[in-house]
Amino acid sequence: MIPWLGHELVFPPVRTALAEPDGLLAAGGDLSPARLLLGYSQGIFPWFSEGEPILWWSPAQRMVLFPSRLRVSRSLDKTLRNRRYRVTLDSAFRQVMEACAAPRAGAAGTWIIQPMVEAYCRLHQIGAAHSFEVWMDGELVGGLYGVALGRMFYGESMFSRRTDASKIAFVHMARHLQAQGVDMIDCQMYTPHLASLGATLIPRAEFIATLKNKTLEPQADSMWNYCFDHEPS
Repeated sequence: MIPWLGHELVFPPVRTALAEPDGLLAAGGDLSPARLLLGYSQGIFPWFSEGEPILWWSPAQRMVLFPSRLRVSRSLDKTLRNRRYRVTLDSAFRQVMEACAAPRAGAAGTWIIQPMVEAYCRLHQIGAAHSFEVWMDGELVGGLYGVALGRMFYGESMFSRRTDASKIAFVHMARHLQAQGVDMIDCQMYTPHLASLGATLIPRAEFIATLKNKTLEPQADSMWNYCFDHEPS
């Protein structure tokens, strides 16, 4: 059994998370900015589907990217250098979330349901959630969004409507955050797509120990007040 959260802003210790399903820690509570930010600061995130209660997770193995180990393939590097795209920051947050939530081929459904969209848009309004967008020919073709606390960035989801568009967003995100002093980015759970970009699994205890200090570090003034100079050539 897992605990049911009430109105009090508190989570059980992550070491009590279930082994099966991996990382399930608690249910209930709400998606208020205060609870979401508390969860992220402790290595906990919400993930649930339509018709389910809010479920909170902290997997035993955490997928992370150390920006210095970002892996860019030869073909992706060529795409990046061709610059037939434009990258923006925080210019279309809701659009990115809705694109991430859209049905995908072979997928059973989405966990980015409307309450999640509204909750993260509230975080964006208070400056705690951010998006990176990729545009081609004036169209939003790729992007990602996540939550920022101190010098930690917790990636949530990405989408792509053109070849390599999500990878372009990911690379610009990683390079920008590294330049701002962020040296670990949370990617939550393993996917081959993330692994191909250099993300790796680390034990939960290592992840928690690392983020404790990083969430308390001040953000650079320029971290989210930035204009990319990546225009189509």
